[in-house]
Amino acid sequence: MRKSGAGGLVYSTETGRMCPDCRQPMTDCRCKSASAVPAGDGIVRVSRETKGRGGKAVTVVRGVALNAMELAVLGKKLRAGCGTGGTVKDGVIEVQGDHCERVIEALKKDGFTVKRAGG
Repeated sequence: MRKSGAGGLVYSTETGRMCPDCRQPMTDCRCKSASAVPAGDGIVRVSRETKGRGGKAVTVVRGVALNAMELAVLGKKLRAGCGTGGTVKDGVIEVQGDHCERVIEALKKDGFTVKRAGG
């Protein structure tokens, strides 16, 4: 039997995802973790990286000033537009493959100021 208080409800079929900090539904969450938006200069930077990935290219999007939920939705939209997989972690969107031009065009359509970083 578990004795720590770290457990709890993670997902409810009635309300959806639950906030891990305040234990409220994500739609009703009022704690800092759900509303924290990273500060930036307002410029989204798109680059291509291969370091630490066995030579595989990944398109990386940094500097998007959105909260975690909105960033996940944007990441899903970019991955679907490129027809590939990827992830969103630590405020960075990673799209598998070299899709810098497609990602830049999609972000400009959404109204972001975009710069190509790197080579």
